Amino acid sequence: MTAAAEEFLLPGGGASISALPKVSLHDHLDGGLRPQTIIELAEAIDFALPETDAEALRAWFAEKSDSGSLVEYLKTFDITTAVMQTKEGLERVAREFVQDLGHDGVVYGEIRWAPEQHLTRGLSLDEVVEAVQEGLEAGVADVAATGRRIRVGQLVTAMRHADRGMEIAELAVRHRDRGVVGFDFAGAEAGFPASKAKDAFDFLASQYFPATVHAGEADGLDSIASALFDGRALRLGHGVRIAEDITIESEDGDNTYVTLGDLAQWVKDREIALETSPSSNLQTGAIEQWGTDMVDHPFDLLYQLGFRVTVNADNRLMSGTTLSRELQLLSDTFGYDLTDLEVFQLNAAAAAFLPLEDREDLAEQITAGFAEA
Repeated sequence: MTAAAEEFLLPGGGASISALPKVSLHDHLDGGLRPQTIIELAEAIDFALPETDAEALRAWFAEKSDSGSLVEYLKTFDITTAVMQTKEGLERVAREFVQDLGHDGVVYGEIRWAPEQHLTRGLSLDEVVEAVQEGLEAGVADVAATGRRIRVGQLVTAMRHADRGMEIAELAVRHRDRGVVGFDFAGAEAGFPASKAKDAFDFLASQYFPATVHAGEADGLDSIASALFDGRALRLGHGVRIAEDITIESEDGDNTYVTLGDLAQWVKDREIALETSPSSNLQTGAIEQWGTDMVDHPFDLLYQLGFRVTVNADNRLMSGTTLSRELQLLSDTFGYDLTDLEVFQLNAAAAAFLPLEDREDLAEQITAGFAEA
């Protein structure tokens, strides 16, 4: 059963953000479970939980995730990954994940997850990818049955500290015609730049297979540079700390005058998409050098300067959020209107790991949906 979706509106009682066609590029499978599903799957494998009531468990995740530390934030995934070790568990989580995206108005979603973290009960890497794909396809069918349509793809993730980059890159390429659309590099960022998996990224490039890299979240400009030049990243997971390479020279009324460093200029000029996740960025301390409130987030600066910004939920359970909620938070904070929200979706469509023609079709779908609104 699909979880009920909260309705989000533009300020002043405007258009329903929830009903708008949206693109989700940065959403973790193990960060989007329904609390009741965790409880039922945990019971099936006799796994102890900190709470056995759905709302209490939801609150537990919210409390533990709001730590200001990416390392502490990541510890909450010990719970979710524990119940995603069987074929049945993986299929159910993936299916419900797509149902919830569809219910939130997402028309294209890339779903990232790390197969290497789901092997403790005997499944192989290929088997877990296949199980997730079966669940995703069932979820797409469920959404279609409601009169909506959604398309999804897997982003297979390698955990940067585990040193299995080549093995996971080969896994991703092996399933490129069976649901996998790209490769991701995630986990504890500081101390584990993309250069540590350069052989994997070289292999991916030789196979013409796209990659996104978590960078500019828990580490700074050197991590972003490595993602771009060692990882050949076409997108940056979060990437908000690219703002460290932007110097505000002066402000005059409504105008702000800045100088971009070479790295920031490169990211802007090459239209490298930034997969920002506003609520998550606050929770993990990714923007702490600028402040601790949404208004301090460099998102608006990056947007006004012409960077290809996209908006994402990252981990819907941990952040207690949805893509629509993230868009409303930004609208409330920075005064964005329907036109701005459409730009964010078109940015995401342009950066999707899809063939050009499919990206153009997706952009047309978004434009048509916003025109109706």
